[in-house]
Formats: sequence, structure tokens, C-alpha cells
Amino acid sequence: MAAVKLYNMTGKVVGEQTLPDRLFAVPVRPTVVHQVAVAQQANSREVLAHTKTKGEVRGGGRKPWKQKGTGRARTGSSRNPQWRGGGVAFGPRNDRNFKLKVNKAMKQAALAMVLSDKVTNDKLIVIDQFTIPAAKTKQLRDTMANLPSAKQGSLLVLADLDTNVVRAAQNIAKLAYCAADSLNIVDLLKYEYVVLDQAAVKKIEDTYRKAKAKSK
Repeated sequence: MAAVKLYNMTGKVVGEQTLPDRLFAVPVRPTVVHQVAVAQQANSREVLAHTKTKGEVRGGGRKPWKQKGTGRARTGSSRNPQWRGGGVAFGPRNDRNFKLKVNKAMKQAALAMVLSDKVTNDKLIVIDQFTIPAAKTKQLRDTMANLPSAKQGSLLVLADLDTNVVRAAQNIAKLAYCAADSLNIVDLLKYEYVVLDQAAVKKIEDTYRKAKAKSK
């Protein structure tokens, strides 16, 4: 079993937290992590840019001039791409599909690899219990300053998102938060440190176990 130091809210080491090897002590394969990260970003991409073709632009129903005898080039519509106000040829469309498929087993493997890498490099911090009595930014900032991740980008992962913690975290730079059952590889890679409470460790393990059972 992998193990890391267990901290309290004041930053003192109060024990040791054991971690399941299948999630926190697996060999890291960068190609798998990269593939899953790229797929997640592609699947969350919003397609906004959109141009109209000459068939969608308003007007242009009448032929601008007769076919022959004017000395000018032939044209059938004032909404052709070469005309001002005309349609756009080969422009971006909002029906483009950037989706990439990655199977569930690969997603789970990549998540375990990133978590394992955090443990190996001492970038995973476990706190015995993470609570603040009120939605005060100062209280949360002081707590984070007591940990080895002070002044570094951190992802706070809790078993259940406490309203006070969520409201306080919104005003702290370089700090993000998520629920343990919503953990994803892009957030893990974005932030240098991952800070969890003990309940979150168990919830991540339970979520991973359920997901693995469904994928079989």
C-alpha cells in the first residue's frame, strides 16, 4: 500500500495515510495520459464560429444583369462569395464535430497514473478533516498557507463540497476545487498540488471501483 503524510488544518503531521495501490501506485505511461487529456479537452470544446454560405445569406434571388452583351463577367447571384455581403466559401461552421472517443478503461487508467505521479513527487497532500466554520476567505487562505503547497497551484478535492469552502475558495488565486466523484485528468494536470481530505480518498476509491465494475 502506498502511503503519504497525514496533516491537520494547522499543517502539522498527525500520522500516515495509506492509499490503495491500484489508484496511487501504478506505472505512469505518458502517452496514455496525453491521449485522455486531449480527448477530454476536445470533448468539452464549444463550436462557436459560424459563417453562412451563399444559400443562407439573405437576398440574391435576382440575376444582377443579363448573361451576355454587357461586357461584364457572368454571374447568377449577388450573394456569391466574391461579392460584398455574399456568402463565405469554406468558412467555419457550427456543425463541426471535434469529439474524440476514449474507452472507460483508458480514462480510469490515466486518472490512476496522474494520481500515482502526484504521490511519487510528493504533490499529493491528505488532511484528516477539512472544514471551515464560515465562508471566510482568510480562514481558508490561512489553512492553505500552513500546507507544503503554500503559494503553489492547488486543486482541493473534498468528499462533499462544503458551501463555506466553495464560497471562500472563489476568492483565492491558484486554488480550484472539485468533488471527489468529479475528479478529472485535466484539472489534475493543471494544478501542481492535489489536496484531499480523508473522506475524499475513500470516495475516490469507491467511485473508481464502481466505474471499473460498469466497464466490465
